[in-house]
Amino acid sequence: MNTRLNRSRFLKSLALGAAGLCAPQAGVRAFAGPGEDQGAPRTLIDTHTHFYDPSRPKGVPWPPASDKVLHRTVLPSHYRQLPKPRPVTGTVVVEASPWIEDNQWILDLADKEPLIAGFVGNLSPGQAGFPTHLERFAAHSLFRGIRLRPAPGRARWEDKKFVADLRLLVTHDLSLDLVGGLEILELAGRLASTTPTLRIVIDHLAGVQIDGKAPPRAWIEALRALTEHAQVCFKVSGLVEGTGKRGGGAPTDTSFYRPVLDTLWDLFGEDRLIYGSNWPVCEHYASLETVQRLAQEYFATKGAAVLDKVFALNARRAYRWVRRDPSNR
Repeated sequence: MNTRLNRSRFLKSLALGAAGLCAPQAGVRAFAGPGEDQGAPRTLIDTHTHFYDPSRPKGVPWPPASDKVLHRTVLPSHYRQLPKPRPVTGTVVVEASPWIEDNQWILDLADKEPLIAGFVGNLSPGQAGFPTHLERFAAHSLFRGIRLRPAPGRARWEDKKFVADLRLLVTHDLSLDLVGGLEILELAGRLASTTPTLRIVIDHLAGVQIDGKAPPRAWIEALRALTEHAQVCFKVSGLVEGTGKRGGGAPTDTSFYRPVLDTLWDLFGEDRLIYGSNWPVCEHYASLETVQRLAQEYFATKGAAVLDKVFALNARRAYRWVRRDPSNR
């Protein structure tokens, strides 16, 4: 199960260049075949889930015990049992815990759990031990990148060790997830310019507020500045969270989210958008069933080929996982 990146694969990834990192691939089948439901994906990868177990002897650093919705054991078996418009083929787990060994906890879980198609770990570039930790976890085939949250202050963008550590992601053929607000869009642009072979994924739509109206101009312009960087992709995650309506109060009508989704579509099109649920965090605002349905209803209007990309193939290109390949059924 554990494999080290070989030299030929690394050189191949560098040769792709920025223009091909999120570009479409030839010869890929669309989701729906003759006689199948044209409004639902045949293969579905959820690229943003969290699994953890507060009953462990040391507990968990996140979520806090005060969070009555999230502070419970959350495992693939629980995810599998939830109602969904369409069964999920696999999920990319994103680590929220800052504890180094919690990265290993998920990888051990992934060795036994076929639902886990990839893992985005939690390591801190620029800190002591980062290269060693990264090499250790990158040896596992399902370790597909790291996430940064919160985004480092601008002073660290110039720090040589921070920059050198991020470039190690390219060496290991890994991606970078960014979580936060407008500041992560500026950071993404900076990194995309200085390290054009680094694949970058913006999580939760950079925290945009969703109120059923046109999104803020500052958010639109920050996104527009990233359109020239082909290696930057966006997760269609955090939709219901963007409403701020906790207690399950997020609107369930797709039209409420259309102004934000239309902006993403107009700027980034079918090759750079990726579905993610942010489960179980989304449960503060809406059910997993609602979250998946909202994305499915919107992208179904774009055709079966778009569903194919948003719900599986774009994620495959962004994370480059090596097992349970959704295009090889």
